[in-house]
Amino acid sequence: MPSDLSRDKVCVARIGAAHGVRGEVKLWSFTADPAAVADYGPLETQDGSQRFEIEALRRAKDHFVARIVGIADRDAAEKLRNVDLYVPRARLPKIDEADTFYHADLIGLKAVTQNGDEVGTVSAIHNFGASDLIEIKALAGDSLLMPFTDATVPEIDLAARRIVIVPPTESE
Repeated sequence: MPSDLSRDKVCVARIGAAHGVRGEVKLWSFTADPAAVADYGPLETQDGSQRFEIEALRRAKDHFVARIVGIADRDAAEKLRNVDLYVPRARLPKIDEADTFYHADLIGLKAVTQNGDEVGTVSAIHNFGASDLIEIKALAGDSLLMPFTDATVPEIDLAARRIVIVPPTESE
């Protein structure tokens, strides 16, 4: 289960490889409006040891290209590769829709079947380009990756810290 400290921050982006020689980086945004990542103020590492301010952001094919304040060359940009960027939860918009969640709120929830049998714990939400996948760290065996849809995850109860899942059958 995530610590209270990790729930105070939400991962909103990841820095990728350097782009060009002037210190720009590829940036993958995890926000509902991808361009809004630049609107949340300074971004930081999860532990808060580094802070980053996006100076400029432009769309590329499947990501953004970002210029970060203080990063002026390719070598400095390469050192940032795979850094996850977080913002304090207080800076994010409040969610008013009943079926909308921050992924960070789902990590650590208990996953149970419709019969109440415990399957495991939500360990991650992934998106490899098509749609969201939910990863369940099973009580026994390998992790389970399932489409994060209403059909496979018909119920999410944040107050009870659990989700109901409909695992695929062997014939599927």
